Amino acid sequence: QVQLVESGGGLVQPGGSLRLSCAASERIFSIRVMGWYRQAPGNQRELVATITGGGSTNYADSVKGRFTISRDNAKKTGDLRMNNLKPEDTAVYYCNMKGTFRAGGFDSWGQGTQVTVSS
Repeated sequence: QVQLVESGGGLVQPGGSLRLSCAASERIFSIRVMGWYRQAPGNQRELVATITGGGSTNYADSVKGRFTISRDNAKKTGDLRMNNLKPEDTAVYYCNMKGTFRAGGFDSWGQGTQVTVSS
């Protein structure tokens, strides 16, 4: 199975910005859809944003206008740019990627990266 490596989390003050990145550990042929999800303590994992291989995007209402998802089909990586961060954005963020690689289809999750928004 394809492993995903995430980076870019950390501590930021309200109103600040962070960029999360997600990369596959081995060569993949295509990305069908990539998404970012988050899970705060005591809550279920929720969708933040998704982007298809063709570039169509979808955002949770709570992040529209503040977060931007993107992917690089050539590099097979994806980013989540987060602006105007709020304390309620504090959570562990997970990357999910579905696509194809040498052994066929895959549906993989990253290990999660902590984002903390606090003054």
